[in-house]
Amino acid sequence: MNGTRIAVIGAGPGGLTCARVLQRHGIDVTVHDADESATARNQGGTLDMHPDTGQYALRAAGLWDEFTALARPEGEQMRLVDRAGRVVFDSAPPQDGAGNPEIDRGQLRTILLDSLAAPVCWGHRLERVEPLGDGRHRLHFAHGDTTEADLVIGADGAWSRVRRLLSDALPVYTGVTFVETGLNDADTRHPELAGLTGNGTMMALDDNHGFVAQRNSGGHIRVYVGMRVPEDWYGRAALDLTDTAAVRDALLERFAGWSEALRGCITDTDTGYVNRPLYALPVPHTWEHTPGVTLLGDAAHLMSPFSGMGANLAMRDGADLARALAGHHDVDEAITAYEKILLPRSAEAAQGAAEGIASAFAPDSGEQSRAHMAAHH
Repeated sequence: MNGTRIAVIGAGPGGLTCARVLQRHGIDVTVHDADESATARNQGGTLDMHPDTGQYALRAAGLWDEFTALARPEGEQMRLVDRAGRVVFDSAPPQDGAGNPEIDRGQLRTILLDSLAAPVCWGHRLERVEPLGDGRHRLHFAHGDTTEADLVIGADGAWSRVRRLLSDALPVYTGVTFVETGLNDADTRHPELAGLTGNGTMMALDDNHGFVAQRNSGGHIRVYVGMRVPEDWYGRAALDLTDTAAVRDALLERFAGWSEALRGCITDTDTGYVNRPLYALPVPHTWEHTPGVTLLGDAAHLMSPFSGMGANLAMRDGADLARALAGHHDVDEAITAYEKILLPRSAEAAQGAAEGIASAFAPDSGEQSRAHMAAHH
């Protein structure tokens, strides 16, 4: 791979893992990202790192100690609450330190960024990729710069520009929208909701609606108010998403009859409301092998968060691709070997995610959730 020009598009967990593992094998790589800096936007909530995916990738990246210094094993607690606010299932984290410890997305990204031998090229929003033949491509960025690569790795998320070289597939709306909100200094300022959430994740699901509350570091609880609604639900209600009071009232109306404690997730917000429709790629999402380009993470297999696998799979993708490149003398052979692993694995996970969100937001979702928890914890 000496002299091979490798470009990773996207500085998320998968792209950064790939770059880090490549560098550990002495292979040069350049990472491009659309954000203007590492701190340009919030990186989102918390992630549970699974042994055979996220944890595997962290070990391959040589970052296990950095991860464990920040991980929260207690965050693996899973709690199910009914619409009356009663705890109906409570799973404590493993006592032996095994399992799927949590870490904030921002903390994980910082670990990966700090480990790179070369800085990320920030402010490089990819506009298009121009094939040049023989697996080579020219990358065109929004600010006018161009560069050439012998291998383009699309780690650029749900609306990937790199994906267009391989597939006509586009993400489709799952039928479920989350409205994100949050509680700061929760144990002091919101003790009832903090107690209900516990140390990890609390879910209350019933009749196509629900709350998902997750502990983050620093005393913050991130809350997702979920609804099975049309994608333009707010437009149909003539609701201005920038009108905080109007959004609050609309959500409270949808959750009429739920306990006041759970409705407090709506009324007690410290962060306002962010509308987040959930999208997924068709299942299975496959493509014909194309020299000089491949995908990982959401660019390859965007799925609903009810898989619990998105970032974990992206990191395992990145580690597997890097190791394939390190283990082959030919780029094309490495991509072929990687995609033989990636495509069936991601199809299985995406199918599980589709089934998960369908059962979580269904008329009998409360009963289905209790049965699922009892079977898997």
